[in-house]
Amino acid sequence: MTITEITETYGSKSRYRIFIDEEFAFVLYKGELRSYNISIGNELSSESYREITEKLLPKRAKMRALNLLKSRRYTEKQMRDKLEQGEYSLAIIDSTIAYLQQYRYIDDMQYARDYIDYHIKLKTRRRICLDLAQKGIPNEITSVIYLEIGGDDIEDMENMQIKKWLEKKKYDKNEANPQEKQRLFAFLFRKGFSMDSIKRFI
Repeated sequence: MTITEITETYGSKSRYRIFIDEEFAFVLYKGELRSYNISIGNELSSESYREITEKLLPKRAKMRALNLLKSRRYTEKQMRDKLEQGEYSLAIIDSTIAYLQQYRYIDDMQYARDYIDYHIKLKTRRRICLDLAQKGIPNEITSVIYLEIGGDDIEDMENMQIKKWLEKKKYDKNEANPQEKQRLFAFLFRKGFSMDSIKRFI
């Protein structure tokens, strides 16, 4: 295995992208280049390669993930995206995700449940589904949990939200002109309310 290229990673002068036999292999810090005698033209032994890919980098990926989780919660997709930005291999990302799930450091079902529980009175079902889909949680999961938490009160909650928006906009149904009604209709639709729900109030 011949080191054919070493380049600085974007935005960092201490992390380097290592290419072996013309193909990207992994990212290492400057001190690690010295430790493994990595420079262009040098040979990397199979033993060193295994140590880097099976011990050093998996441990680093786990530490990176745990440090990220100190400041906020992540879904599986969000964590995968973060690790991909660090240019870890798919195998290392998969093993890191499995580790985090094993100890419930990431749990998409619980994340969705907590998100819905917090936002159900503030956002529409459609908006919540879109938000969670962007975080990697499919609509099938979101819809089931939403109905479970909202129960029979979903329609009443969304009607109350529409009323609050209209009060905030100082909307008067009897005095509003067609243009104003059209603008408010479009505004509420973008917020995720259904056309039928909006028509009851506009």
